[in-house]
Amino acid sequence: MNRTDVRTALTDLLLTPGLGLDEAADRHFAPDYRQRTDGSWDNRTEFLAHIAHLRTVVAGGSVEVHDELFSGDRYADRHTMEVIKTDGSTVRMEVYLFGEFAPDGRFRRIEETTLMLEGTDADRNLGSAR
Repeated sequence: MNRTDVRTALTDLLLTPGLGLDEAADRHFAPDYRQRTDGSWDNRTEFLAHIAHLRTVVAGGSVEVHDELFSGDRYADRHTMEVIKTDGSTVRMEVYLFGEFAPDGRFRRIEETTLMLEGTDADRNLGSAR
């Protein structure tokens, strides 16, 4: 099974100009995908609305994975996402993530908690903004 990972998924979703949202999502997220970020659940449609919004705010950035574990259909990582916004400001968030893969290697579920490292108070909800 070819499995996705967070760095590849976030790069396709947010940092690859010209790659359509639906194509990027279909590469990495199962049809029944759901995500909990800082305690709030989203289904796949709600998650994609969040990513569509971020695509209007994010001009560039990077993903640095610090720790990453695979075990069967389970996944965990700790990564830092740095976002350069269209207004030129920078946001850095550390993310603690647990996930589950669908049989085809795409994410079926992700639960994550975010920690703001750099940014304004208005950026604190960037992980779930729409």
